Amino acid sequence: MDVTTIIGLFVGILSLVVGFLIEGGTLGSLLQETAAIIVFGGTIGAVIISFPLKTLKKVPFIIKYAFTASSSHSMTTVENMVELSNVSRRQGLLALETQQDMYEDDPFLSEGIRMIVDGVEGETIKDILNREIELYERRMLSIGKVFETAGGFAPTMGIIGTVMGLVHVLGSLDNPSALGPAIAVAFIATLYGVASANVIYLPIFNKIKARLDDDLMIKELQAEGLISIQYGENSTLLRNKLMAFIDDEVKSESEQVEDVNVNA
Repeated sequence: MDVTTIIGLFVGILSLVVGFLIEGGTLGSLLQETAAIIVFGGTIGAVIISFPLKTLKKVPFIIKYAFTASSSHSMTTVENMVELSNVSRRQGLLALETQQDMYEDDPFLSEGIRMIVDGVEGETIKDILNREIELYERRMLSIGKVFETAGGFAPTMGIIGTVMGLVHVLGSLDNPSALGPAIAVAFIATLYGVASANVIYLPIFNKIKARLDDDLMIKELQAEGLISIQYGENSTLLRNKLMAFIDDEVKSESEQVEDVNVNA
């Protein structure tokens, strides 16, 4: 579980509520079921219209994706690719078949190993892997855009809810004492729309993109490593090539861990 997503949502929503209470508001005045129905129901309806059913069915998956920490690490991927390279240089490319089962939970890497074992040419492997990376990115973003779209519709639905509330208020001008509370209730819809877009929908979409960038980095490392293995490149050269993809901060953290292990 990626705790930063949960913490961010909690802090964002709590800050809005606490700030409102500090200004003298009451929690009950924030809870308006009519506004909630208009904003959240209208947003959901607009999203359903905007996307095909096959994409909407994957929304639970993309929510899990946003709230789950990545199980892969770039430095671990580098070490795995170097190990595969060592196996292939010591025992030959066919020996990689024995390593394939170790990565059966990673279809991308497993399929790449299979192509090497089957003797597929390096350029062909490169084209296939790069195409798979592009399709993976496109597929994940197409699902993630559900939240980006919701973030675009929610403020508009909030304005619609406010306008509807004001129409009701203007129809009750014969009771001036009730105008203030009624107008306040009407603007709750705008609050719901703007807050949900900027605290929930758009941040989740940004988290999906950040997670996707990490996943694409891992796949690019794997693709580069597999192609180098197919070409029979030296393991040291392979490591240096893959380390060029790694951020300096990640390299520094890895070196610190290695120093601690050595000293221990």
